[in-house]
Amino acid sequence: MKANARFFPPSGPLPVPSASKGFESLRVASVTDMAKKTAAVQKKIRILVAKPGLDGHDRGVLVLARAFRDAGMEVIYSGLLPSPEQVARMALDEDVDVVALSLLNGAHMTAFPKVKRLLDKMGGKDIVVVGGGIIPEEDKPKLLRLGITGLYGPGSSFVEIVDHVRGRVAKERWKE
Repeated sequence: MKANARFFPPSGPLPVPSASKGFESLRVASVTDMAKKTAAVQKKIRILVAKPGLDGHDRGVLVLARAFRDAGMEVIYSGLLPSPEQVARMALDEDVDVVALSLLNGAHMTAFPKVKRLLDKMGGKDIVVVGGGIIPEEDKPKLLRLGITGLYGPGSSFVEIVDHVRGRVAKERWKE
């Protein structure tokens, strides 16, 4: 860090007391306001990244997990070949905000809806489900009707994917 550089925490620059005001400018409106601001800064999206079923192609999903992590999310990776039941149970056990599913093997019309149905049945109806992989255009409307959104494919922008996840969580999970 340069000698003349200033550090600004996420909430902005700290007030500097002036000679005329002493430390009055450091007064906080209320402890509740300060706690709310701190909680907002510290709140992280918890996301489970999973490849349900028989799809061992994990390079893309690992890169995606890293992009979520780099975007400040708390990432849980299911490992290879979990069943839809294992994905749903893991999502509930880990109290995630989002389940991000990825498949390249064409089983998205079986595995994605099954994970969503299991989440709904097991009490995770409010968990956001997004999907991606090799998904033909004709399958996307069916998945969207089930509440599985995103549906990004190879070459999609990480910024677009992260923004989509953040937007859905803020609107549907955190109700902001």
